[in-house]
Amino acid sequence: TLATGGIPPPADLPAADPPVFALALAARNRNDEVKLSGALHKIVEEDPSLAFEARGETHELLIKGQGEMHLKVAVDKLAGRYNVAVETVAPRVAYRETIQAGAQQHARYKRQTGGHGQFADIKIEIKPLPRGSGFRFVDRIVGGVVPRNFIPAVEMGVLDYLKEGPLGQPVVDLEVTLFDGQYHSVDSSEMSFKMAARIAMSEAMPKCKPVLLEPILKVTVFGPSESTPRLQRLISGRRGQLLGYDARPGWPGWDEVSALMPEAEIADMIVEIRSVTQGVGSFRPEFDHLQELVGRTADRIVEETKKRAAA
Repeated sequence: TLATGGIPPPADLPAADPPVFALALAARNRNDEVKLSGALHKIVEEDPSLAFEARGETHELLIKGQGEMHLKVAVDKLAGRYNVAVETVAPRVAYRETIQAGAQQHARYKRQTGGHGQFADIKIEIKPLPRGSGFRFVDRIVGGVVPRNFIPAVEMGVLDYLKEGPLGQPVVDLEVTLFDGQYHSVDSSEMSFKMAARIAMSEAMPKCKPVLLEPILKVTVFGPSESTPRLQRLISGRRGQLLGYDARPGWPGWDEVSALMPEAEIADMIVEIRSVTQGVGSFRPEFDHLQELVGRTADRIVEETKKRAAA
C-alpha cells in the first residue's frame, strides 16, 4: 500500500527488474557443497526473479534477488526444503591493482643439488599501460641469449605472479618486456626460467608504485519524481558521481537518475532506495570502468586482503 501522495508504477509493467541485492553463500557442512548447487538451481527455477552466480574472481557463490527479505526466504528454503544450511556474508568486491611507474629488474634463479642443477638469468622491463589495455608481454631477446623454447616459460612466470600483486589483487594494464638473459646448456629448464620471472616480478613490482583499482558502475535509479532529490542525496552520500536525471519513458510521474558509483557502495543500496521511494524504487547497474582508489579506504581494503590471505 502506498502512502498518501505516492505515485504507483504503471499498470502495464515491463519485465521484472534484474536482481539488485546479493549475498555470498557457503555451506555450513562442506559435504553439502554439491547439494547446495543443485538446490539453488531448483530455487531459481521456482522463482525466476532470483539468480545465482559462481564468481571466479572472488571464489564466491552468490545468490541474488530483489532485497534482503527476498533472499532470507530463499535461504530459509535451502535449509527447510533441501536440508542445506548455509552461512551468508556480503559479497566481496573484485578489486584490481595496477602500476603508476616503470622499472627494470635483473633476476637469477640458481639451485645446485645432486645431478643437474637449475639455472636461469633474465632482465625485464615493466611499464604501465593505459586503463583497459590488459597485459602485454614483449620478447626482445636477440642472439639467442635466452633460447626460444624457454621464453614462454618466462611469460608464464610473469602471468603467475600477476594473479596477486603487492596489494593482494590481480594486476592489470602493464607491459613486461624480456630484453636480456643467460642460460646454461645443462642446468636451464622451463621451470628455472619460470621461477626467475616470478623473482623478477616480485622484486620489481613494489618499485612501480602499485595502486588499487575499484570497479565503477553506471547506475540508473528509478523512482517517483517527488523522490528524485532524496535519491540524488543518497547517491552522493555513497561516493556517487551524479550524471543527471530525466523523466522515465513510459512512466508518468517517474524519473530516472543516472550516476557513476563504486561497486562497493551498492551492495545494500536497494534498501535505502525503497525507504525514500515508499517501497517502489529500483535501480539497474552495469560495469563502466576501473578507477584508482587511494587513501584510508584503499588502506583498509589492503589490510583486509592481507588478513584474509593469512587466515
